Amino acid sequence: MTEDQLLSLLANNILWILLAVFAVLVIFRGLKIVPQSEQYVIERFGRLHKVLGPGINLIVPFLDVVAHRVSILERQLPSANQDAITRDNVLVKVETSVFYRILQPEKTVYRIRDVDEAIATTVAGIVRAEIGRMDLDEVQSNRDELIGTIKKWVKDAVDDWGIDVTRAEILDVDLDQATRDAMLQQLNAERARRASVTEAEGQKRAIELQADGELYAAEQAAKARRVEADAEAYATGVVARAIADNGLEAAQYQVALKQVEALNALGQGTGSQTVIVPAHAVEAFGNAFNMLKGRS
Repeated sequence: MTEDQLLSLLANNILWILLAVFAVLVIFRGLKIVPQSEQYVIERFGRLHKVLGPGINLIVPFLDVVAHRVSILERQLPSANQDAITRDNVLVKVETSVFYRILQPEKTVYRIRDVDEAIATTVAGIVRAEIGRMDLDEVQSNRDELIGTIKKWVKDAVDDWGIDVTRAEILDVDLDQATRDAMLQQLNAERARRASVTEAEGQKRAIELQADGELYAAEQAAKARRVEADAEAYATGVVARAIADNGLEAAQYQVALKQVEALNALGQGTGSQTVIVPAHAVEAFGNAFNMLKGRS
């Protein structure tokens, strides 16, 4: 084989090698495998052409280029502290944290330069505005409502950036030392007031119970006197009916019976005792015994 033939064969081989390398390069440049957690922003001649999703994608080699590789995983902004003044003029320091995801990379890369800084600035402004509409007590007690409001306003603000705010958290609401001291004094005063009210209510209840007891005792005494009066009235009625039915003799008989009972009681006394009875009383007792014998 002559030298010219060798040179011609070598040139042909080089050409085929170059063609093979070019073909591999075309395939390599035109075939894009996108990971599950990313999206690729494709530019053609410097302008947005399309967005590649996860998997195998084909582009035009040398015309289309991958301008941005954007992660679509949820991200967390670093915790940020911002000062805010409540409606009742109390200075508070609020620590916040925000989680977000990129849903439309073409908006994120072409409409905002530093997305993290932009979201942090937006959150700070919204937090200051919302806390400025609330008193300190409302900030402390309505934290869930405040978080929901902040999340809503942040989502509306970053919607043009192709971002979805998944969570917004208020980690802490801190007060300056002077405000803490004032709140502690107020808390102690409130505790003392509640203790005084409780003690006063206890004393009031004790007086009410004592009055109820005295009223109950008076009612029971009145009932006893009423029963006694009813019994006396009943006895008087019996005597009256006896007199009406049997005449004066029945009344004398009842009197004689009482006299005998009284004498018997005197005789049953304990110890040595002397009972002096007037003469007319002895005569009356004798009459009473005679009447009793006559009745028997």
